[in-house]
Amino acid sequence: VQLVESGGGLVQPGGSLRLSCSAAGFTFSTYGMSWYRQAPGKERELVAGITSGGGRTNYAESVKGRFTISRDNAKNTVYLQMNSLKPDDTAVYYCNAHFLGRNYWGQGTQVTVSS
Repeated sequence: VQLVESGGGLVQPGGSLRLSCSAAGFTFSTYGMSWYRQAPGKERELVAGITSGGGRTNYAESVKGRFTISRDNAKNTVYLQMNSLKPDDTAVYYCNAHFLGRNYWGQGTQVTVSS
């Protein structure tokens, strides 16, 4: 099983980034997918989730209206479009796959929002 995140980096406040997570080694289309983040000294928190078919999504209150999660089951990839970024969004972002008690994690990608 592999989950590989990409797209992180340094961005100014108000800017945008799109994270991608490419999956391999399991039946991607049957798994719910989520993005989590962990800032220094803080616990890992759920940012956004999407059901296996993509029909339902959920977001943390802190990112509603700014972030959008989506998936392409043909490409085994989940995305996180992040707009209007704030310094508080600075964290390592992790991709998560979950189904029937199974949980898989990526290695994380750093997002830094700073002027």
